[in-house]
Amino acid sequence: MAKRKGPFSEWTGYYASGEKTEPIIKVHRLYHRNDPIITASPEYRPTARAEHCYELLRAAYIRDQVEKAGVPDVKGVASYFRRFLTVISIKQRYPGHARQAALVASQCQGAAYLGRYVVIVDDDIDVYDISDVLWAMCSRADPVDATEIIRRCWSGPLDPIIPKDRKGFSSRMIIDACRPFEWMANFPPAAEIDAEYQKSLMEKWRKELFS
Repeated sequence: MAKRKGPFSEWTGYYASGEKTEPIIKVHRLYHRNDPIITASPEYRPTARAEHCYELLRAAYIRDQVEKAGVPDVKGVASYFRRFLTVISIKQRYPGHARQAALVASQCQGAAYLGRYVVIVDDDIDVYDISDVLWAMCSRADPVDATEIIRRCWSGPLDPIIPKDRKGFSSRMIIDACRPFEWMANFPPAAEIDAEYQKSLMEKWRKELFS
């Protein structure tokens, strides 16, 4: 026997799959444990959380594949919104290093399916802090020089922005939010507190701040 089921919510945050016929399954027993370890990714409107189990695994796959492709000095990789946004930090070594990392990341197996944006940042940016990433994009990426569009990339039926007659293909945007390599030494220094000094201040005032 079978029945029409759906539509169900998807990882994109939309009801994108429509209805389809599924077999009826009879459940006779259900086992459970108290205090379960839940690593699932709920199928609703996603949040910008790079520490979810799904995001951490994807980031690990992407980093491994980018490094195996020969991209040096990858310092961090984060995945946001289930796969739509990938952020990679590198220590720039040569002209074109940032674009190389971005292009490889946009098409490697871990990020190619239904990806949307790849952002490359310098190693002073925390890829797991979306505010830090957005600051780099706003202050180090001039849209004319910092962006590339790749067309006819790998998409799928759940992509909500792609019309039905174009399902299967989508585009990618690469955003180079690194300091320009050719004048990196002359780029304005960031106004920030040294990490060790910040740590010492937190230790000094911990009792007053958190009591």
